[in-house]
Amino acid sequence: MVCTMITMDTPIPIAAAVVNQAPPLPEPREANVPALVAALYDEAPVGLRQRLLNHLLRPVGPLALAAVATGAFASLLPHERWSGAYAQLDDVLRIRPDQVLDLTRYVQQKSPEMLMRLPEIIASSPVALGTLSGVLLLTALRARQRERKPARG
Repeated sequence: MVCTMITMDTPIPIAAAVVNQAPPLPEPREANVPALVAALYDEAPVGLRQRLLNHLLRPVGPLALAAVATGAFASLLPHERWSGAYAQLDDVLRIRPDQVLDLTRYVQQKSPEMLMRLPEIIASSPVALGTLSGVLLLTALRARQRERKPARG
């Protein structure tokens, strides 16, 4: 048995020592939403990835497409007049979770209401609800939605 010594004669298991020193778990509303979105993107099948990505791309303009994630989304710029970015399946296969993390951080700053609409996508997907990251993300976003709603009196 591996033990750590607090005093010379009182051994306690390392697991107990770690639990006693572990910080408390954060509240769901304090969760790192961009990291959870990137984790869900990493776990999701291609179709759900495409839906998540296209949702996140809605508020992103052409300059941001070229700048976010060191230009990873620049290939989504249309050759004709700008009307918005849309990711095809081959784009989804090329874009990595760390790039989605950068994109989500940008969207969180520019248009946080877009993140607050993600529960609709997550809740409509049994695959997303079957992943830990999907459930954690849904929980965090719903906690934030409850926090933003004014109390009815």
